[in-house]
Amino acid sequence: MNKLFSGIVPRLTKPASRSFMMGSRRGRYREGRLVNDDMAELRRDYTGLRLDAGDLAPNWWTQFERWFDDALGHSAQLEPNAMVLATVSADARPSARTVLLKHLDESGLVFFTHYTSRKGEQLAVNPAVSAVFSWQTLKRQIIVDGDAAPVSTAESDNYFASRPYGSQIGALASPQSSVLMSRQELDDTAARLRRQYPEGVAVPRPPTWGGFRITPRAVEFWQGRSDRLHDRLRYRKVEGGAGVPEDQVWRVERLAP
Repeated sequence: MNKLFSGIVPRLTKPASRSFMMGSRRGRYREGRLVNDDMAELRRDYTGLRLDAGDLAPNWWTQFERWFDDALGHSAQLEPNAMVLATVSADARPSARTVLLKHLDESGLVFFTHYTSRKGEQLAVNPAVSAVFSWQTLKRQIIVDGDAAPVSTAESDNYFASRPYGSQIGALASPQSSVLMSRQELDDTAARLRRQYPEGVAVPRPPTWGGFRITPRAVEFWQGRSDRLHDRLRYRKVEGGAGVPEDQVWRVERLAP
């Protein structure tokens, strides 16, 4: 991802303008604020790879693994398992945040969080989700639409036990999405828990912390192409009869870019 605004400072000592470059375009600072009259001109043309139906694996999870392996091997992708997860509240207000994919198989995609967090509470009343993996260096996206449900207690216990000590303490210390009076409040709680559960002592999984599995209804594979004529191929689940193999209940459709 291009760090277009990495040099921004909050205030200048003089009100005069100072130029900076964004790719081949020009903007300027004025009185501590970014003035950019040509944001609409910022664009990048995608050239290189293409995606045809004949290139796809017979099912979405195998195709996901192929693309994930490509992202994993690309040094510029810092966290290829990061996905932007969108949920919807009971009053139909959406919210989104980045979470990490921790398990993938034919039954779905698994991430972990606090069940009492904003996303956890929203999923309790509306299981519909959308998740986006954006691998810009590869000019690729994967968009997953489906429903999320809690994983088993055993799955949550097993994954929590595998986490680093600091992450376990962090999960126990944080009332995720709650309002804090200060950072000190969080640090004090973590310090107390470190004394209560020193390293080497088993840290209990909070009962409000665990996993969700997204069961996809559709999985889109997006490949950037020139002139914004991108390739978009979507696996969409259709009703299959009894005994129909799982990989035969997915229909592949090409979508207009």
